Amino acid sequence: MKIIEETKQGVPFLQADGIRDAGGAAHGFSTRLGGVSQGMWASLNLGVSRGDNPEHVRENYRRFFSAIGADGRKLVGTNQVHGGKVRVVTAADWKGDPYERVDYEADGLMTDTPGVVLLIYSADCIPVLLYDPVRRVAAAVHAGWRGTAAGIAATAVERMKEVYDCRPEDILAAVGPGIGPCCFETHEDVPNAMMAAVSSAALPYVKVLENGKFSLDLKGINTQLLTRAGLDPEHIAVCQDCTACLGEKYWSHRRMGNNRGSMAAAIQLI
Repeated sequence: MKIIEETKQGVPFLQADGIRDAGGAAHGFSTRLGGVSQGMWASLNLGVSRGDNPEHVRENYRRFFSAIGADGRKLVGTNQVHGGKVRVVTAADWKGDPYERVDYEADGLMTDTPGVVLLIYSADCIPVLLYDPVRRVAAAVHAGWRGTAAGIAATAVERMKEVYDCRPEDILAAVGPGIGPCCFETHEDVPNAMMAAVSSAALPYVKVLENGKFSLDLKGINTQLLTRAGLDPEHIAVCQDCTACLGEKYWSHRRMGNNRGSMAAAIQLI
C-alpha cells in the first residue's frame, strides 16, 4: 500500500490506495490548499477553534468532503487531549455541523455504522485511519507524541478486535502527513517518555543529535506499533511528507504556532 495524492474539484487530498481499492469507505487527509478561508487561515482551514470565519470553515468542509466522496451530514469530531482513549461512535454522537461541540474527550474514534464521518484534526501530530473491509469497521486516530507514547494506534486495533471481532490481518492502515524526524527535535523528556511507554518499539526511531537534543520519527513508531498489533506491514501506507517542512502545503503548529489553521483526516463507511 502507498499514499497517493489527488485533486478533485480544486481540492488536493491524500489517501491510501489500498483503502480506496478495497471499496466501501470514503477517506482522505486534507492539506491547507483548496479552500475559501482568508488571511492567516488561507485557504483550507478545517479547525473550528482557530478563530476563522465559521462560514468559511463550513464551506471548506463541504469542499473537502465532496472531493473525497464523503457525505458530511453525519459528523463525529473529537475533543482531543493528546491521550490514548478510543471512543466507540453511536448514533448519539452524530452532529450535523462541525461547530457543534462534543461532550467527551478522546483522541480516537471507531464505528461500524455506515454514513457517519469520523474526524480527527492535526497540524504536525500524526493522523491514522484504519479500515477493516471484511468486518466493515473504520477508525480514526490522532497520535501526537503523547498519544504515540500511549500506544493509541495499537489501542484502536485492540478495540476493533474486542468490540467488532476484527482480525488485525484484515485491517488496512493509512498514516497521514505529520511532522518528520527532520523537524521534531526535542529534549530528553520526550524520548524518555516514549521509551518508558513503548520500549523497544521506539528505539530505532530515536536519534541523538549533535546539539545534545533528540529527534523522533513518530510515523515510524506508529507503524511499528501497528505491526506489533498484528497488521500486515504490506497493509500500512505511510505519508512521508513533513508538515513542518512543507509550509506551503500543510499547517504546522511547530512552524506557525497558533497563527494557523488545522487539517483533518476523515473516514466514512459507505
